[in-house]
Amino acid sequence: MKKNTPLFLFIFLNISFLCAQQKRPITLDDVWKNPIWREKGVDEISWFKSGSTYSALEDENVEVYDIKTGLKVKTLIQGKDLMLDTVQISIQNYTISSDENMALIETGIEPIYRRSSKAFFYLYDLKTKKLTPISAGRKISLADLSPDGKFVAYCFNNNLFMVEIATGKETQITTTGKKNEIIHGSSDWVYEEEFEYWKSFHWSPDSKKIAFLTFDERQVPTYNMQKWTGLYPKDYTFKYPKAGEKNSRVDVSIYDLTSAKTIEIQEGAENDQYIARMQWTKDANQLSVRRMNRLQNKIDLLHINATSGSVATIFSETAKTFFEINDDLTYLENGKEFIYSTDVSGFQHIYLYDITGKLIRPITSGAWEVSSFLGLDEKKGLLYYMSTEDSSIQRQLYSISITGKNKKKLSQGAGTHQVQFNPSFTYFIDDFHSALQPSVFSLFHADGKLVKVLEDNKELKSRLDGFQISPKSFFEITTAKGIKLNAWMIKPLDFDPNKKYPVLMHCYGGPGHQTVTDAWGGPDFFWYQLLASKGYIVVSVDNRGTGGKGSEFRKSTYAQLGKLECEDQIDAAKYLSTQSYIDPARIGIWGWSFGGYLTSLCLTKGADVFKSGIAVAPVTNWRFYDSIYTERYLKLPSENASGYDENSPVTFADRLKGNYLLVHGTGDDNVHFQNAVSMVNALVKANKKFDSFYYPDKNHGISGGNTRNHLYGMMTEFVLQKL
Repeated sequence: MKKNTPLFLFIFLNISFLCAQQKRPITLDDVWKNPIWREKGVDEISWFKSGSTYSALEDENVEVYDIKTGLKVKTLIQGKDLMLDTVQISIQNYTISSDENMALIETGIEPIYRRSSKAFFYLYDLKTKKLTPISAGRKISLADLSPDGKFVAYCFNNNLFMVEIATGKETQITTTGKKNEIIHGSSDWVYEEEFEYWKSFHWSPDSKKIAFLTFDERQVPTYNMQKWTGLYPKDYTFKYPKAGEKNSRVDVSIYDLTSAKTIEIQEGAENDQYIARMQWTKDANQLSVRRMNRLQNKIDLLHINATSGSVATIFSETAKTFFEINDDLTYLENGKEFIYSTDVSGFQHIYLYDITGKLIRPITSGAWEVSSFLGLDEKKGLLYYMSTEDSSIQRQLYSISITGKNKKKLSQGAGTHQVQFNPSFTYFIDDFHSALQPSVFSLFHADGKLVKVLEDNKELKSRLDGFQISPKSFFEITTAKGIKLNAWMIKPLDFDPNKKYPVLMHCYGGPGHQTVTDAWGGPDFFWYQLLASKGYIVVSVDNRGTGGKGSEFRKSTYAQLGKLECEDQIDAAKYLSTQSYIDPARIGIWGWSFGGYLTSLCLTKGADVFKSGIAVAPVTNWRFYDSIYTERYLKLPSENASGYDENSPVTFADRLKGNYLLVHGTGDDNVHFQNAVSMVNALVKANKKFDSFYYPDKNHGISGGNTRNHLYGMMTEFVLQKL
């Protein structure tokens, strides 16, 4: 029997439809050529020691603001004053010295890999306005002021250098650095990418010593990448350890400025290991090192005497699966205790230890995760951290006593908060955003009381009011296996539950990563609006292995990377196909990097479910990927060959069904173009039809110039024609 539609509902639906018609749909130009989605922010700031003022780079000037009023106090550096002879120097980054008399200015930044770069560095005297180039004006890396403000250390040509500011005297601390052989003071490719650890030298608190790592990568195999410019293409070679291959040997050394001598630390007999983190304790003669075994299922905390070089193992942690390194190790000023976070309880939490490594107490606990530890106000005995306690798809700010009591939620508003405290922990700046709300930057007292809204992005919200924007709706999928998965959906604004719609699923799905978060979307969100205006539903699902739900959920994919992730994406697609408003014959999937890998696996190993798929820069064979990442989740190939081969798309190329678009950049130093070549060879051998496209000299991000606009235009056409 047909039910009558209530009059008020009919009127409401028609008014909503008319309102939507008055707004224009998002176009590809809106996403990439003339982006309408860009937010205003509060540029990265530098706090002054007083805690009452901070500085920010604005239009080539460094401005100083009063933290309480939010008003500008003065201009610390005027860009027009930065002249060297007749050359105007532009500021891209800056650091204020600890005595607040000097500024270290960075300009002409030239990216190397994801996090590394080289640039020109200058010292600027804030009183005399004198500008002095560091290292004769050549491009260097990682220039870092000593705590006392008297020296600058930096890396150049794989060696570590130091300059005394008062005299300009340059000291070359190491001499054996050589490209693709020895690196002093900075990290090799795989440490930079997977440990997010590029700067590998650190000043002691008293500025009398520099601890640094040396990477001997002579035994690491070389990857050759051609650059397709000029009459003859050029070879670019760098050391890249693939799974199971030789890693760099990494050693710890300490340089003493007084004696001008370096001691090499014997941190263990085992050479095939990782020095994943290094920092000084509050004792200027004690260095802290976190060492991991190659499988990354054991962490040792070492304390090193910087004078004698003696090493003490403070404690060790072992896991049945793996550990992921973090920056949550904090030594207290009393020199007797430290704070450390780990997931040994099944969820990431914060613990207090004495300096000998004895556990004093857990500070946080519960069936939720500490997503990041922000710091400790030792005067008040309060810790600040970000948490998933409210929801696995949100991030909220909390404080708690070092005793583990008096926990208090400080952030306001459901969604995602990103917080930066001042050094004295009296104020913090909160970047709050959600799926429905672009970033609002606000200044708060440490107790959570609002001082001032710094940027609310009202202009962006007003601009977006002129466009057809369909919000994300969050929901949970329970698979046939009983697994609960977070998901979101974007529907066309004129959605009719009596119609059937095609669906494009977006996946990443890699270890610890989440695509389903209550956060403001970037350009992809607006691309999805374009697809929604064309009559597509867009869905994203976080499979097992992703973050926010504890270590059992996150580590369930160990040694079988891709297996459960693929099952979950397929089960999610099957769930969607049962919904009355979804066309089960028109479900597609797409992803980038790990998402491209998962897309490829879903269309091969998990064929028959998806009509179409787009894989951008995918891993297609885990044997091709780097040692640290791959072995962390899959162990060594010699120990777990089936884990590698049974979940690599190239193994199942003969099962491909549906429309498949494979995209890769030839200059991808991370997921090598070799992955695409291997997949193409396997598909050709299996006589499978597919589409492919490569971007010459583009890296893993496939960007620059018109590249992104071209890529998304091609993907849009593929979706409209093939799904």
